Amino acid sequence: MTDLYVSWSQYHQNIEKLAAKIYQSGWDFNQIVCLARGGLRVGDILSRIYRQPLAILAATSYTGTGDRVRGSLTFSHNLTMTTAHLGSKILLVDDLVDSGITLDATVKWLFQNYGGDVAQVRTAVIWYKACSSVVPDYYVDYLPGNPWIHQPFERYEQMDLAELAATYEPLAVTD
Repeated sequence: MTDLYVSWSQYHQNIEKLAAKIYQSGWDFNQIVCLARGGLRVGDILSRIYRQPLAILAATSYTGTGDRVRGSLTFSHNLTMTTAHLGSKILLVDDLVDSGITLDATVKWLFQNYGGDVAQVRTAVIWYKACSSVVPDYYVDYLPGNPWIHQPFERYEQMDLAELAATYEPLAVTD
């Protein structure tokens, strides 16, 4: 399959479709955990729609030009959250599931590090690729051809900061 290009409008509509699918399932959760970076926007919007607290877990496995080279999976040491305790019924969100390694390892990480709080974890992504070893509980699009997904915020990864700054007037600095 060729690459998949997603506009901001499509991206936001997909998050809304994901919210609707979760709602239609009837499952009540009391915490959202998103995987940074890709799941940040998804988690933020779902947290606002559901009015549930958001916790953030930083994870990375892609390195190299255009982030198309998979390296080893690395997690942050802790969750970032504003509540005293993690909820017991967690909705774990990311933008997509590719190999399934990150989603699977994150569920295990949550139980290993927050097992006293966690009773149940369900997963939600926008895109579920056929090459994944994990089937998410909720997803918007199943992608049998495993395309590379070009999301609307990717342009910032290629942006030259000096060129960007040159297009705007400098701010006046006062003491």
